[in-house]
Amino acid sequence: MTRIPENERNIMEQAIYLPMVLTVLNRDRLIVEKSPFKLKEPYLELIEETMKVIQKELHEAKLFMRQNKLRVEELKRDESFTMYLFLFKGYEEQHNYFNPRIRNKVQELLKHYLFKRHILFHTKTEA
Repeated sequence: MTRIPENERNIMEQAIYLPMVLTVLNRDRLIVEKSPFKLKEPYLELIEETMKVIQKELHEAKLFMRQNKLRVEELKRDESFTMYLFLFKGYEEQHNYFNPRIRNKVQELLKHYLFKRHILFHTKTEA
């Protein structure tokens, strides 16, 4: 049973997932740069703008964590699981994450940042 409220835990998980999303996008950007696409610029712009949005959200998450004395540290990793230490207001909790779950969450976040956030924005502005 966790003592960490859901909102704080979600922000702490952002500090885990968002750097991974940035890593994937950065690698993809390098691949696009070296690819034989006829028009690379639109793809590069999409990736770079998406990275800026994620970097901003990661910065906000880290700022919130610093202000509220929250920390996340990776303790150990093997082929199946990654263990993180969550520090919350004097409490320490260890959380095990199944690596395929991490990969699926990173993929879900990639879809969100590349596509769904634009759809959400357009539906909000049309209403």
